[in-house]
Amino acid sequence: MKPLTINDLKAMKRDGVPISVLTAYDTLLAGLIDNAGIDMILVGDSLANVFQGKKTTIPVTLDEMIYHGEIVVRSVKRAFVVVDMPFMTYQVSPSEALRNAGRILKETGCQAVKVEGGVHMHDTIRAIVNAGIPVIGHIGLTPQSIHSFGGFGVRGRDNTESLAEDARAVDDAGASAVVIEKIPHSLAERITADLSIPTIGIGAGSGCDGQVLVTTDILGYTPEFNPKFVRKYASLADIISQALIDYRDDVKARRFPSIDESYE
Repeated sequence: MKPLTINDLKAMKRDGVPISVLTAYDTLLAGLIDNAGIDMILVGDSLANVFQGKKTTIPVTLDEMIYHGEIVVRSVKRAFVVVDMPFMTYQVSPSEALRNAGRILKETGCQAVKVEGGVHMHDTIRAIVNAGIPVIGHIGLTPQSIHSFGGFGVRGRDNTESLAEDARAVDDAGASAVVIEKIPHSLAERITADLSIPTIGIGAGSGCDGQVLVTTDILGYTPEFNPKFVRKYASLADIISQALIDYRDDVKARRFPSIDESYE
């Protein structure tokens, strides 16, 4: 299979072909996602919540992102792989951001890095792009800024022009695409029509050029987590839990292993 490139993503926007995106943090799930024909895999700093059990994405380190990025890339043949730049690896200065983005690209084999922020990240994005590293932007609800937002509420209801300016700044800086998170669908549609680069929505309606969700959310790993923008395509928590219980019971009752599952 021919790997997708940034030119393929741009062509999909131009031709009106929606871009499918999911997250992955390990090689097994990444391989399944890639085999399913998903266009882009995001190794998100959401691994802090999903993989590490932390309350925010802030604690994730650069080395952790590189580790997970490399094992995801290892099993991917077609999808465009993007690795998040974690908190404080790109906010200090463009030069430091460039150095850290270079590490991610070199050590993971991914095709792009993702940074959060709009207007104030313009120069940083430009510096990374000018070095030959594709960048995916991220505006709207940016989880690394959750403490300054004071919560996970919808963004852009009162500051629509500010978000539109953020989107244009990311585009002007040379980013290859931009994630738009948790904003009104009408604003997301306007931003999508205004930009030359693809928009990837999460909680931003169907008017974006593509959609991204956390894979474990759509698979139903966490029954108690039910945000409005997530559609669950399976309830694997129930299936996995029952399988674990069945295994436990078989071991306790000496039904496992059977004679057919034993060596002579």
